[in-house]
Amino acid sequence: MSKLFTLTGKIQNYAWGGTQYIPNLLDLEAGEKPCAEYWLGAHINAPSILDTVEGEQSLDDYLNLNLSERLGADIAKKFGRLPFLFKVLDVSDMLSIQVHPSKIEAEKGFKYENEKGIPLNAFSRNYKDDNHKPEIMVALSEFWLLHGFLPKEKLIQVLKSIPEFSNLLSVFNETGYFGLYKQVMQQSDEESNALLQPIINRILPLYKTGKLDKSNPDYWAAKAVDTSENKKSLDKGIYSIYFFNIVKVNKGEAVFQDAGIPHAYLEGQNMELMANSDNVLRGGLTPKHVDVPELLKHVVFEETEPNIMLGELQEDGLERIYKSPAPDFELSQISICSTDKYMSKAKTAQIIIVIEGHVEVSEGKTVLALGKGQSAFLAAGSAYTVSTPNSAILYKATAP
Repeated sequence: MSKLFTLTGKIQNYAWGGTQYIPNLLDLEAGEKPCAEYWLGAHINAPSILDTVEGEQSLDDYLNLNLSERLGADIAKKFGRLPFLFKVLDVSDMLSIQVHPSKIEAEKGFKYENEKGIPLNAFSRNYKDDNHKPEIMVALSEFWLLHGFLPKEKLIQVLKSIPEFSNLLSVFNETGYFGLYKQVMQQSDEESNALLQPIINRILPLYKTGKLDKSNPDYWAAKAVDTSENKKSLDKGIYSIYFFNIVKVNKGEAVFQDAGIPHAYLEGQNMELMANSDNVLRGGLTPKHVDVPELLKHVVFEETEPNIMLGELQEDGLERIYKSPAPDFELSQISICSTDKYMSKAKTAQIIIVIEGHVEVSEGKTVLALGKGQSAFLAAGSAYTVSTPNSAILYKATAP
C-alpha cells in the first residue's frame, strides 16, 4: 500500500492577506478576495485532501483509519492526532497583537468555556481547542514582525523620547512590564485616544509622504491607523508597537515563538509550522475579540532578545533544520540541484511543499511529479527520494 500521496490544502481568506502571492504560488487566478493562509494538515476546521487510489479523502479521515501505523506508534500514542499544522502566510496588513497559551492553560480554558456553554464559534470565545500553539516561521521574503517586550533600557528610551509617554516612565520603573502593559490596556477609549492622537497627528503625514523607515515604530503605528476601518477610536495595540521589538527577518531566516511571547506579524511572506491548534488571545490591532484580563494572565512580562535562527545544515548538505523546543513539530528547508538526491526515512508523518522549481518524489513504486506550490503527504515508515531536473527549494514539516 502506498505511503506517498499528493496533498491539497485549504486557502484561508482573512482580511489581512494579500491577493497575489498565494494564488501565484498555487497557479490560481488572483481575485479581489485576500488569500492570507494556505493550510496543510488535519485541523478539523480545514483538513487537507489526499489524492488516493480510492479517490479524494480528507487527511484527518485517512489518519484516523489507522492512526498508529500512519503516524507511527510513538507519535500516535503521545498526541493522538497529527501534532502539527503547516501554513504558507502572505501578510499584507498587520495581524492582531497576540499571545498563545501553554498546554496546561489551554486545557483549563477550553474546559472552562465548554462548561459555561459558550459555543465554539462564539465571538467571545477565547479557547477553540485544548492545545498549546507554539510556532516557528521561516521567511520566504523580507519579513517584519513584533516579538516580545523591548529590553529594559530600550523601553525606557522609548518612554523618554515620546512626550506623550513621559508619565508612563514612572509606571514602568515602579511596576515593571506587567504594570505598564496593564495600565495602557485597561485605559478607557477616551484616555487612550487622548494620549495617542497627538502621536498619530505627528507621524501620519510622515508616513503618507514615505519619510518613515520600517525599523521605526512610527511607521507601523501610522500604517495601523491608515489601514484601520475604525477611524473614531485608536486601537490600544498601538502601544504594543512601541513597547515590543520590531524584528526584520531575511529570506531563509527563522523565528520561534513559544507560549506567552506577545507578537504580531507585520508584513511579508513566510512558511509557518505550529502545534495543531487555533488558540489565540488578542491584544489589539483587530476587530476580533479582545479579552484584556485573560490576555494579562498569559503574557510573559519580561524583556526579550529576539533570536533569529539560520537553521542547522545537515550532513547531506541539502537539508537545513530549524530546531525548536516544541515537541509537536520540526521544520526544515531542502535545497537541491540536478546532481542531488535527497533521501529520507520518515519516522512519523511528513508534509512537503515545493516553493521553487519542480521535483520528482519516489517512494516504493509510487512516483509523484510536483511543481511550485504543490504538496505531498508521506506516512510513517516512508523511505523516499527527491530529485529535480534543475534546482528546487522545498519545506518539510514533521515531528522530531
